Amino acid sequence: MPIRIFIDQGHNPSGFNAGAEGFGLREQDITYQVGMYLANILNDDPRFEARTSRTTPEQVLGYSNTTSLAERVRLANSWPANYFISIHCNANDNPAINGTECYVFQNYTQSYYLAERILPAIVNRVGTRNNGVRINPSLYVLRRTNMPAVLVELAYITNYEDAQKLGSRQYDFAYGIYQGLLDYFGFSVLG
Repeated sequence: MPIRIFIDQGHNPSGFNAGAEGFGLREQDITYQVGMYLANILNDDPRFEARTSRTTPEQVLGYSNTTSLAERVRLANSWPANYFISIHCNANDNPAINGTECYVFQNYTQSYYLAERILPAIVNRVGTRNNGVRINPSLYVLRRTNMPAVLVELAYITNYEDAQKLGSRQYDFAYGIYQGLLDYFGFSVLG
């Protein structure tokens, strides 16, 4: 039985719950593409089965911020997924702030241990700064999912160097998450 991974590409393409922007890039476009790359990588590995929250770049989930988040959680819970990974890009008013971080609901849980594998795998693959695993119990998708959930902030769309990576290395971000999953499960790369 393959391990079921639900990939939530953060944000809607436009309107409510649209993402951050920087250097001509839109968070919702990056998260969509990274999620599709990750789903393809996982679905090519017989040990995994992946689904995404957004199946086309134009797809809008929900009718408001709250219902958009609720729909992502509903899709994962009703499948039911074994693990939930939400993909985002970070933003900050200070353009110097950069790097990758992962958020989980609480310390020393399966979510936390998975995040501890995903984070360095992305950093090693893409060369972003490791900002650590952070606890944020207020995040809806971490609070309401019935399975271990990790929210990945790939990099800062408001930092020039990070934005270059977000624009040109989307496959590498996806592969980093995949490598983190392999490390967490103690799997080796197929081939």
